[in-house]
Amino acid sequence: MLLLYYVPQYSSQGIAMFRIQITTGSSQPIYRQVADQIRHGVATGKLAVGDPLPSVRALATELVVNPNTVAKAYAALVRDGVLESQQGRGYFVAKRREIYSRAERTRRLGEVMDPFLAEALSLGFDEDQIIVEIQKRMRKIARNQP
Repeated sequence: MLLLYYVPQYSSQGIAMFRIQITTGSSQPIYRQVADQIRHGVATGKLAVGDPLPSVRALATELVVNPNTVAKAYAALVRDGVLESQQGRGYFVAKRREIYSRAERTRRLGEVMDPFLAEALSLGFDEDQIIVEIQKRMRKIARNQP
């Protein structure tokens, strides 16, 4: 089952929409799906520094999930420096800062790269094809940056 939630973002050009999709029955936990999509929204510029996110309860209601699931996703994003919690005001996209050492960032990159490369290689892509696809994605992300 696929659930969608749109986080409205107000800008001078009007209202942009940020969509969160939850796939129930996925091997990836729901809190991780929420956190990864918010992280992707920030990385691609769909969510900008200072943009508010819905309250834990509001997002949980929209996604039809337990509030603890959204709270866990937000806590992970706060821990990683993607979001900041402002007492009594809610959650906002945080200004980018380095909270991890280079060694820790390299370790975390390896953690996501290993399964990615295993999947890509098992699908029959060779090194050059994988690099070309990565470069395409990086250009696409760069075009969406403010």
